[in-house]
Parts: sequence; structure tokens; C-alpha cells
Amino acid sequence: MKVLIADDETIIRLDLRGVLERAGYEVAEARDGAEAVALAREWNPDLALLDVKMPVIDGIEAARRITATQSVPVVLLTAYAGPDIVARAVGAGVFGYLVKPFRESEIAPVLETAWARHADWLETRRELGRRIVPGTQTVDVVVEGTRRYPLRISTRADGRVDVSLNEES
Repeated sequence: MKVLIADDETIIRLDLRGVLERAGYEVAEARDGAEAVALAREWNPDLALLDVKMPVIDGIEAARRITATQSVPVVLLTAYAGPDIVARAVGAGVFGYLVKPFRESEIAPVLETAWARHADWLETRRELGRRIVPGTQTVDVVVEGTRRYPLRISTRADGRVDVSLNEES
């Protein structure tokens, strides 16, 4: 698995790189959010591990930009776990959260869980696409029993499915 790590703290990047490479992952590094977005487009990682507080573009905005163009699960790495940050992360499509300070033994399980959740999400999205009739429909998706997300699901002539947030609802 190819993992993109982005953190403005060199020592954290080097530590993560070492842990991930010892665990068999291929790793690329970015020093800020803008570099992470550019590297994701160029390198096409299987997963991105992004620090929240980075210069130029923060990790949450970098996650939003990466996932807007690529199907990549994102795990946030941060010392900040406040409800506002978590809400922004969920809104950006983040699949996991690793809070600093962390233990080496916590890293791989968080990444593997995010990878599995992302695979499940993709399969659910495909299944929705297979079940709808051609044309456009709006479907309410309930996440964690409390939040409703009205999604517009459109089937293209070639059979591909587009899913977007229905801003009109």
C-alpha cells in the first residue's frame, strides 16, 4: 500500500516513515497541505495520513481537495481533537483519526481500519448506483443516526454513477 504522509514537523514525518516502511508500506512525504495535494495527484497514493495544523493549506482542506479528485481514504493526525475540528474532518470525508502523541502500535490499525471503511463506502456507493433507475434521484443518507445528508445520485449513459451533495435540499 502506498501511503502519503504530510506533516510540517520533520521529526514526525521521519518517525512515521520509519514505522510505515518497517510495516511494509511504500511512503511519500509532504511538508504542508499544498505539497500533499500536489503529491497526491502525481503519486496516486492508496491512503493519505495528514496533520491537521500545517502551513499553506491545513490538513482538513488538503483532505477535501484530495478526495474531490481521487478516491483516497484520509486519516488525520493531530494533537487537536475538539468537536469543531472533528466536524470539519467528517465533512471533508476523513475516514480515521490518530491523536498525538500516539504509539507506534496504533498507526497500522488506524490505517487498516480507514482502508477497510473506505472500501466498504465505495462498495455501498456502487450498490446504490446499481439499484437506482437511470436518471437523477435524491436519496437521504443518515450517518451515525443523527445527521442527514441529501445525496444526488445520477447514472451516466456509460453506466458510471456520480454522487454529490444535493445543496438544494
